Amino acid sequence: MITFEEALSIINNTRVSCTTEKVRLETSTGRILAADVFSDVEMPPFDKAAVDGFACRRADLHELLEIIEVIPAGTQPVKAIAPGKCARIMTGAMVPEGADTVIMVEHTEMTEDGNVRFMKDKTSANIAFRAEDVKLGQQVLSKGTLLKPQHIAILAAVGIPEPLVYRKPVIGIISTGDELTEPGNKPRTGQIRNSNAWQLMAQAGQLNLTTIYTGIAADSPESVKTHIKQAFEKSDIVLLTGGVSMGDFDHVPEVMQELGVEILFKSIAVQPGRPTVFGIRDEKFIFGLPGNPVSSYVQFELLVKQLIYRIMGHQLEPVVLRLPMASDYTRKKAERKSFIPVKINENGLIEPIEYHGSAHIHAYMEADGMMAVEIGEAKITKGALRDVRQL
Repeated sequence: MITFEEALSIINNTRVSCTTEKVRLETSTGRILAADVFSDVEMPPFDKAAVDGFACRRADLHELLEIIEVIPAGTQPVKAIAPGKCARIMTGAMVPEGADTVIMVEHTEMTEDGNVRFMKDKTSANIAFRAEDVKLGQQVLSKGTLLKPQHIAILAAVGIPEPLVYRKPVIGIISTGDELTEPGNKPRTGQIRNSNAWQLMAQAGQLNLTTIYTGIAADSPESVKTHIKQAFEKSDIVLLTGGVSMGDFDHVPEVMQELGVEILFKSIAVQPGRPTVFGIRDEKFIFGLPGNPVSSYVQFELLVKQLIYRIMGHQLEPVVLRLPMASDYTRKKAERKSFIPVKINENGLIEPIEYHGSAHIHAYMEADGMMAVEIGEAKITKGALRDVRQL
């Protein structure tokens, strides 16, 4: 067995091929930028009012001000502001020449003859000045950025309706095992419903990836080989669950080798997920994941997702919170690194969830994240600070 850290290092250092495409702005959330982005405009493009109010000279704040113009947003001022004058101005409108302050309408009163009086002792300028946010030609986004809604706003603002992004990998999914039947079927004696494939499809779906499900492979080398070949033809990463351990019917590793897969690791000192296999063939990848649902769920989050983002041109940095334990935690065996489901309570403390092992997927229904318990670590005391990887 190799350590989890060694397995992750192999994933992070395996050569991947990244290709690019242009996509519409409305479909680009969650994609990875494949080129730096520069602004073709200044932001703001002119001095603009940050509030509804009156544009005037700061030197005239305590004078009666005559309104000479009304300036709605989207129009250009006609008149310059001279001493003793002001313009009624709306938020976002261009500040007229001669004005250096916009006083908030709430801080003013109108006199009977229609002039304006400032009622406070002082005010800020309330002006968003030209190019104070972004200068012409300034780099606003970097290659490798994972696009979120705030990035979409920037792309729109600098005139990029079709950003260049990295192509998303297609995920092939296979379940193995004669004991499996699909969710719509009533299991016969000795059967269980196939949950792994649907779980993996959902995890890939959260990343907006296309999945290809080849179905359930029987516990025979021929069936496993047929399904893997079919998945390799149509996808970039193959995820296969079951058949990777040491049982008489666990054919996956030998079939991989027969198909020319270079196996980079096949056992990790981690729980859940010890018999996880990872290999490469012709710049395509395959994971043989354990058949227990928690194992496949956890290893997708820890390893598969890392590879997916690398193919999309991004180095994933998962969200990790460092929080104190709400109570003591102990375990009987400490030979492997463990990932256990936890909740974060209303006081910001970590509460381990009752967890019966790698078949107990129900433990993850209310989990906020996973906490790592290191090799050799049998007890964690109340109040100890621990890292929680958010799910």
